[in-house]
Amino acid sequence: MQTDEAASCSSLDKTSGLFNILVGVTGSVAALKLPLLVSELLKFSEVDVRVVTTEHAKHFYDSADVPVKIFKTQTNGRSDPVLHIELRRWAHLFVIAPLDANTLAKIANGICDNLLTCVVRAWDTSRPLLFCPAMNTAMWNHPITAEHVSRLQTFGYKEIPCISKKLVCGDEGGYNASKCGDKIQKYVHVLGQ
Repeated sequence: MQTDEAASCSSLDKTSGLFNILVGVTGSVAALKLPLLVSELLKFSEVDVRVVTTEHAKHFYDSADVPVKIFKTQTNGRSDPVLHIELRRWAHLFVIAPLDANTLAKIANGICDNLLTCVVRAWDTSRPLLFCPAMNTAMWNHPITAEHVSRLQTFGYKEIPCISKKLVCGDEGGYNASKCGDKIQKYVHVLGQ
């Protein structure tokens, strides 16, 4: 699959009639489900999907299994448009799935030190942003996590709660890509009209 070196801002031209979904993926083991999530989104009629990834997320999926353009860094030259702004303009819906504890904390505190967090910081809050937390149960149960989730909700962002299941480490907790897909489909249907 093409990454940002081949997928420039010119690939972000809005196509008439399509609903543009930007998927953000962060460094949770649940990023293994990125190919599944993108495949599910591409089943919706009249959508275009792009992915923005963090460096840590890239360890969990093979970009060759993701059939859409993947943006991973902000390396445009001075004369190029600013990629995080172009991604923000392009997308009708931003879905961050999975959202790891580290990126959750960054977003809640306004830190924008990578392409994904820069897109979030520039996001038009009149447009929907969905986030799907995915982290170890001990991290999820820490009191600061609830504060961070609440902070994102005050921005108008919508949480897609994770489901409880056995995690790689043996704890109970989780993330469900199909549940994200179901929730996203509702937004696409309502907003695409």
